[in-house]
Amino acid sequence: MNHDSLRARLRWMIIALLLLFLLPLAAFSFRRTSAEMAQLSDARLAEAAHTIAAIIQQAGVDTFAGHEGILVPVRKRSEVRASGDVATNESVVGFQVFDRQGRLVLGTANLMTLPATPDDRSAYHDLKKQHHVWRAFSYVDPASQYVIRVADRYDSREEIVHALWLEHGLPFLLGLPVLALLVGWAVARGLRPFATLTTALSLREPGSRERIVLPHAPRELRPVLAALNEQLGRQEDALERERRFSADVAHELRTPLASIMLNLESAMETVDLDEIQDSVAGAHGSAAALAHRIEQLLALAKLEVGAASSGPVPVDLLRVADRVVDEFAPMIRDRGVELACGERSDAVLVHGYEPALVALLRNLLENSLRYVPRGGRIQLAITQGRQEATLEVIDNGPGIPVERRHAVFARFHREAGSRGEGYGLGLSIVARAASLHRASIELLDPPRGQGLRVRVSIPLMCP
Repeated sequence: MNHDSLRARLRWMIIALLLLFLLPLAAFSFRRTSAEMAQLSDARLAEAAHTIAAIIQQAGVDTFAGHEGILVPVRKRSEVRASGDVATNESVVGFQVFDRQGRLVLGTANLMTLPATPDDRSAYHDLKKQHHVWRAFSYVDPASQYVIRVADRYDSREEIVHALWLEHGLPFLLGLPVLALLVGWAVARGLRPFATLTTALSLREPGSRERIVLPHAPRELRPVLAALNEQLGRQEDALERERRFSADVAHELRTPLASIMLNLESAMETVDLDEIQDSVAGAHGSAAALAHRIEQLLALAKLEVGAASSGPVPVDLLRVADRVVDEFAPMIRDRGVELACGERSDAVLVHGYEPALVALLRNLLENSLRYVPRGGRIQLAITQGRQEATLEVIDNGPGIPVERRHAVFARFHREAGSRGEGYGLGLSIVARAASLHRASIELLDPPRGQGLRVRVSIPLMCP
């Protein structure tokens, strides 16, 4: 059996189950047929004995008086076949009639060598004659006191049973190959949707996002199709993220790497210590910028994968804010920026991913620190409503014109005249983190003066 073929496996399993069901049924039927045949043959022996007794009574009991051993000739099967007569099988049946003294008065020639001792009661018994076993029924006629014995050979009974089984079993045996072919055809037809699915997969274009649809797909195949389409979608998303990340790396790392190479080449080509120191300092700055850029790229890639493999969990926004503020404390002091945080004692819980929320707030604060002037002011506020929590970062920097606010969330976008270490990825990370939490982002004007007000509305944790 080819275990690699589902079609062959199903075909042979169905045939094996049919045989396991039919063979015990056939054995039971054979036993029942043999038993019923034996009962029918015994009944015919008894009927023949009673018929002979009735004939003797009709002819008169004294009819056979003075006669001893009247034999009825019986022709063998070979003689019947040689003469061309109809086969009577008379050699396998016979009868005997004994008088009160146990003498044979009438009988067929083929039973002459059977024991002549009559029975004293009616009964069935087996008698052996040469190589054959006879089934006999002895009947004691109460009127004439004659013992009438009728017998037939067991092999004749077996021939009848075998003929019946040959007649009914041979078509089944001959039909097994046809049954196997029909089962194979039925299995192949039943598995045809899998062949259709294979064709659809082989014709699918690389990178295609179209769902695989099979018309009239069987119910058992629909979950497979749903899971397959979902898996193909995830695979395409993963490949798209990989292609985008590769493009991001190539785009973002080209400039700092070129700057490092130029500074190092400049240091190698001069013997002036001041120029060497300036070149090394430039290379160090470019390396630091490269490290920061790589960190942002990895953070963006992590958010695009899903931020957490264990699924969303309750996250306290106040704890996230404390963590991010502590991280930026040295930078805030170095730039002389005033950071104001609202006072809350109760936790503000949302259902989400803590690494993504940390990245969201970190990039908002980093963006504000990048553009706010020295000695400027940043305000961080976290409030809780009935349906959502609101996180706001307000600064008094130059702000963003209203007509350009829709474009700042694009990857690698930088505002004209921007300064600092921005690489166009910060707000893209914010947008991705917000998307993971089904949150909305608004870029608004601050309540007073110039600057920017970023408001992120995040649905609360489900109760």
